Amino acid sequence: MRNLISLSDLSSEELALIVRRAVAFGRGEVDDRPLDGRRVGVFFRKSSTRTRTSFWSGAVRLGADVITFGPDELQLSTGETVEDTARVLGEYLDALVVRTNGDVDEIRRLGSNPDLAVVNALSLDEHPTQAIADLATLAEAFGDLAGLHVLAVGEGNSSGAALALAAALTPGLRLTLLCPKGYEVPQATLDLVDRLGGGRALVSQVTSPDEVSGPVDAVYTSRWQTMGVPKANPDWLADFEGFRIDRGFLERFGGPGTVFLHDLPAVRGQEVTDEVLDGERSLAWRQAHHKMTAAMAVLEWCVVGADAARAGARAAA
Repeated sequence: MRNLISLSDLSSEELALIVRRAVAFGRGEVDDRPLDGRRVGVFFRKSSTRTRTSFWSGAVRLGADVITFGPDELQLSTGETVEDTARVLGEYLDALVVRTNGDVDEIRRLGSNPDLAVVNALSLDEHPTQAIADLATLAEAFGDLAGLHVLAVGEGNSSGAALALAAALTPGLRLTLLCPKGYEVPQATLDLVDRLGGGRALVSQVTSPDEVSGPVDAVYTSRWQTMGVPKANPDWLADFEGFRIDRGFLERFGGPGTVFLHDLPAVRGQEVTDEVLDGERSLAWRQAHHKMTAAMAVLEWCVVGADAARAGARAAA
């Protein structure tokens, strides 16, 4: 069993393989059921629409049986240790998908059982499967990721951090993070990006639209109210003036082939206008579909293994 807790645990080749499988699943090129007879648990401490449902649906499509756990349905809520919980769940399950919205430490501790594959479905610092869905969406739209320039706009949240790590592992993919001052992707994450990319990662962070050089191939944004958590500054919206994605923003930084991405859910009229989100350049809804195909590719890789995923990729080709 393998865990996928952070993209930094992957090699460039492993990430590329998982992304290719997500694209193949999205195209309907895979009709086998590699998880037939397997058991997948889905444990979410916080609310979720897309991620929870995509893992449930993806696991079932791969042939697995699925059990879901709410925030208070495991004995963790009554004092059992994380390690004891992992040891027991490894007797019943092949994989456990976990969303904490908190520190990644609990997910890593759940991954301490070698008989249980653990997947990070969102922690405070990173949303790895979201970045895989993002790359799958771009790969499907453009073919080759090398040479693309993605502009990620808004708060430097877990999705932005994961996308930065994914870009560091994807040779030739350029990412510009445009975040308001005080809301940037943490420097520790950028240091990790630099190490993963061997000093060659094409990832930069700026705090003013005037610092962005376009045109870009994709404009990406997320909701500014990360995980619905209120911000300390009651006037925080003023810090995001000029960061909303509207037609003028796309025309300023995009070209005729520029696409729009959003990891959803969206606060319409805040970080993006209806015209852009529902417009012909928007891939946000296809991107949401790829949350499921990314979940499928990750579960296959974690439970069945890279060799099986490669064999499946060769068969699809």
